[in-house]
Amino acid sequence: MAKPLEAVTFHNKLATQAERIERIAALAHEIAPLVGAEPDEAEKAARIAKADLASEMVYEFPELQGIMGRYYAKEAGLSDGVANASEMHWKPLGPSDEVPTEPVSVAVALADKIDLLTGFWAIDEKPTGSKDPFALRRAALGVIRILLAHSANLSLIQTFKEPFRDYVARTSATAAMYDGFDEGFDEGYSMPADANVVKSLRSSRPEWEETQPERLVPHWISDAHSWAHNLLSFFADRLKVHLRDEGIRHDIIDACFQLGDQDDLVLLVNRVKALQAFLATEDGANLLTGYKRANNILQAEEKKDGVSYELPPEPKLAAQDEEKALFTALDQAEAAIAPALKSEDFEAAMTAMAALRAPIDAFFDHVTVNADSDMVRRNRLCLLNRIREIMNKVAIFSAIEG
Repeated sequence: MAKPLEAVTFHNKLATQAERIERIAALAHEIAPLVGAEPDEAEKAARIAKADLASEMVYEFPELQGIMGRYYAKEAGLSDGVANASEMHWKPLGPSDEVPTEPVSVAVALADKIDLLTGFWAIDEKPTGSKDPFALRRAALGVIRILLAHSANLSLIQTFKEPFRDYVARTSATAAMYDGFDEGFDEGYSMPADANVVKSLRSSRPEWEETQPERLVPHWISDAHSWAHNLLSFFADRLKVHLRDEGIRHDIIDACFQLGDQDDLVLLVNRVKALQAFLATEDGANLLTGYKRANNILQAEEKKDGVSYELPPEPKLAAQDEEKALFTALDQAEAAIAPALKSEDFEAAMTAMAALRAPIDAFFDHVTVNADSDMVRRNRLCLLNRIREIMNKVAIFSAIEG
């Protein structure tokens, strides 16, 4: 049905429309179970979704792309889900446009937009300033809106992996180089290659025994990993724009995003909203002040001493009641925060963290950090670092303004 697109160039560095459709179909098949679609049906829909681009009608009236595709698919006897995906996978076309609702349409729309973004990232054609000739900002915003509208939990980094893998396959010199992609991409290995990676790859590829380590993890592996994380940062920037109208602060998005591995946008937004609600309370505002006081003291003393106070503090060196109480409170908070985060119960994590407000306030009111005893002073600085470490499991509070 889409055979004429084999002769249509999508972009001179990104092959033909037909080759792009093959990538979208593979990606739609992978995404489908995550959004409640049947994988084979999503793949079929992706293969015919752009067929109308080869029609005279769309050539004459480009605004009918998708609409004509739906009519052609229905005329061909295809299912409603497949036919509707031809029209809906283009959406949303703007910030107020509707998003796809049917699972098959959602899978194809996400695959289409993610392939578009990964492709242009791979050839380093990113938006600059006001210039965005390939509507990549719109594509990213479309992915964000679709995922949030359907509360779809999707690891973007892993989803980027398949399209980036395709670009590697088309540019890598040998099949052996291609075989190393999965290991390198997942771990983000850089040159020179990590010894453990070299060992792992050699064990699976005995013929590489005499190969130089730097050849085992070619530059494109770290390139692809870098592309993926740079693209994820682009999504974070688009997310700030999207959530601004909901009154979500950009610095709170940064505080959660800087935790790393925040590539499930639904979970990220849930964490952000829980944190903003917590900071709006008296406990939240005061705890942020306590964190910043601890962080400022630590940064000043670490700079002055030329060391990092990252060792576990010793409870036996606690001399004052307020100091001992803080040790206890941190133990209790850490024990409560870890399972709450694991179960993605961000409100419970904030509640557990709120219990730190009073003991931190009491510590700063009654305890002198820079004690006369060097041992006690070091221990108290390590205790401040523990405050920072525990709170930074919820968000990077140093990124929060105020």
